[in-house]
Amino acid sequence: MNDERTLKIREIAKELLSKGEIAVFIGYGKGTYNGKARPIFVRTPEEADELIFDSTCSNNLVTYLKFPAVRDEGVVGIVVKGCDAKALVGLIRESQLMREQVRIVAVTCEGVVADDGQLQLRCQYCDVANPTFYDFLVGSPVEDQKPRDFSGLLEKYETMSVEERWEFWQSQFEKCIRCYACRQACPLCYCTRCIVEKNQPQWIETSSHLRGNFAWNIIRAFHLAGRCAGCG
Repeated sequence: MNDERTLKIREIAKELLSKGEIAVFIGYGKGTYNGKARPIFVRTPEEADELIFDSTCSNNLVTYLKFPAVRDEGVVGIVVKGCDAKALVGLIRESQLMREQVRIVAVTCEGVVADDGQLQLRCQYCDVANPTFYDFLVGSPVEDQKPRDFSGLLEKYETMSVEERWEFWQSQFEKCIRCYACRQACPLCYCTRCIVEKNQPQWIETSSHLRGNFAWNIIRAFHLAGRCAGCG
């Protein structure tokens, strides 16, 4: 991996670690599945050579900053794309993280790819290919970014009748197996104890059926309304 962005990220991480400005650097490393990148934690300058950045760097690494065990290590260096930076701003704005606790290495991004090699859907609507919140900026500016218009995507659902919408969402919620992977992956789902784990009283049924699934997904949508960073 000799991409200029990869080399620059390694250089920054080595400098921050060698100077003792950070305790850990969270970035991307080479994965074992289908050539995709994976999150890695780097704690020494030597380990920084494992860092990479390419079109498979899909994970939002800001998710790790919601865990006290990570923050307790000390100042954290972290790689963010434009959409990831939105989530980081959200954590700081909601007093879950202090600005001085992080060193932000933002990377310009043309989008990340799915398993089939095609640009992920979220990236087709992205308007933050060039991050604006950072300590270090890596990569050349992305020119002529033209995100797709959301209106066509929403029109189909806005023209549905109440009954048709109910049938649509019922078919979507039936797919949910209540594994809570969506909650775990979301950087802005940071409650120490989630409402679905409370049983005195138990507000949401835990079994995977329509009634419980409806309650869980609607509550999560309400909790993230106006807060979602669109990171996928």
